[in-house]
Amino acid sequence: MKNLTWTIALAASLIGGAASAEISDNVVRIGVLNDISGIFQDTNGMGSVEAARMAAEDFNGGAKGIKVEIVYADHQNKADVGNAIARKWLDVEGVDAIVDVPNSAVGLSINTLLRDSRMTFLASSTASADLTGKACSPNTIQWVNDTWATGNTTAAAMVSRGGKDWYFLTVDFALGKGIESEAQKYIEAHGGKVIGSSKHPLGTSDFASFLLQAQGSKAQVIGLANAGGDTINAVKQAAEFGIQQNGQKLVAFLLFINDVHGMGIKVAQGLQLMEAFYWDTNDDTRAFAKRFAARPGMNGKMPSGNQAGVYASTLAYLNAVAATGSDSAKDVVPEMKKFKGRDKLFGDTAIRQDGRVVHPMYLFEVKKPEESKYPYDYYKLVSTIPAEQAFRPMAEGGCELVK
Repeated sequence: MKNLTWTIALAASLIGGAASAEISDNVVRIGVLNDISGIFQDTNGMGSVEAARMAAEDFNGGAKGIKVEIVYADHQNKADVGNAIARKWLDVEGVDAIVDVPNSAVGLSINTLLRDSRMTFLASSTASADLTGKACSPNTIQWVNDTWATGNTTAAAMVSRGGKDWYFLTVDFALGKGIESEAQKYIEAHGGKVIGSSKHPLGTSDFASFLLQAQGSKAQVIGLANAGGDTINAVKQAAEFGIQQNGQKLVAFLLFINDVHGMGIKVAQGLQLMEAFYWDTNDDTRAFAKRFAARPGMNGKMPSGNQAGVYASTLAYLNAVAATGSDSAKDVVPEMKKFKGRDKLFGDTAIRQDGRVVHPMYLFEVKKPEESKYPYDYYKLVSTIPAEQAFRPMAEGGCELVK
């Protein structure tokens, strides 16, 4: 009887092991977690939800009848709120992957929570480079951008064009501090200097005092190490002060097409910015953008780089689910890391062992109003940074997953 009991237990364990490699609840649930009501609502918000839905529709069951459900929630730019949502999704609601997550503090919190769980973190909008550095996780893939790429590639592009002296306007949280730190390292290592820096709270409406300090510094370049509504307000007020007209260059480290549209091309003209995605790059990006603009609630808006990242990362995750027959991170993430090829939206792409997705980056300049020929025709390409140069070398990140 004891041998029979042991045999039954062994059979049960084998069945349980096989089941663990299957799709839980017979449906793949992806949670879009972002800022729906605050400063990132245009660059992420409901547009990210529609991008995830587009990916699920294009996946179309992966030729295996796999069911996909998209859910979403607003983290309100608060780490505790985002963490509580993620925990409920993990413990109660059977969500298999979290995607998007603008705001580095929220993203780092989610990264810690999901480490070694069954959930995958598709950090397509979390900018902290720590996600693929000292805080890297076997559950996390980081798409689109990060503070190292933003700081280094933008600084490199500007320094190569003569921008040696800098002044920073920096949002006083992880995102801004990370961008400024990375940019400063590059600038000083290549013969430039940072004359000064002003820190401002998230959600600042009045940049007058900060801009006057930057203007008074006589720095060749004023770097905006912030995002969303903060960058828009800073650029608008810089135009009122005539900063660019007086010879100083204004560069935005983390700005999207939606932001330029919101402030208007007349205000934004001449602004330098780094992007991973631009809707008007080629036939594939234009086709995606046209479909996105026609989605419910989009009202003709073009997708931001973050929204394109939600689409690309969600589709890549679903393809890995189809390939492995599992929605568990321990199966899906290693499968995703095998990818090396052309992504329709981001070009030549590879996913490294540290979880960093590498692809080209682009320095753009916002066109003058008379140069723009149709809606959202806002950028002219200044330079292209190839994938192998755009992101921190894997050996320098300190990720424990790198052998």
